[in-house]
Amino acid sequence: MLSASAFGQAKTNSPVQFHNSPALAPSSGYSQSAVVTGGKLIFLSGQVGADKSGHIAKDDFNAQAKQAFENLTAVLAENGATPLNLVKLNYYIVGLNADRLKSLRAIRDRYIDVQHPPVSTLAGVKDLFREECLIEIEAVAVLP
Repeated sequence: MLSASAFGQAKTNSPVQFHNSPALAPSSGYSQSAVVTGGKLIFLSGQVGADKSGHIAKDDFNAQAKQAFENLTAVLAENGATPLNLVKLNYYIVGLNADRLKSLRAIRDRYIDVQHPPVSTLAGVKDLFREECLIEIEAVAVLP
């Protein structure tokens, strides 16, 4: 698990401030907005649950979700960042249901700052680029 102090999202001098509006229903597990006032933006293409060799754990949503986050973590590291630098996540899930949402949140929470979660969009989709893919995650990160 990562430490929130590595990015300092809760500090007032951070280039990113996460907010939830009192004018909206309370959000659960995500922030409603992220204001970026400085730093370096990193845009990450969608990552699926394929390992380095291209293998995908067919019909195993949890394994694919974990691998997708590991892939995001690797790409972030190559750019000098960590998942604590994430400000936006977009999820595309085949067969979206309550169980998959619960699993996704449990896996995601091992990677993000749960006190200041990224803004996010979650969409259930019919298919992804490969038949065996059940999840794809794209992201935006900010380095101070």
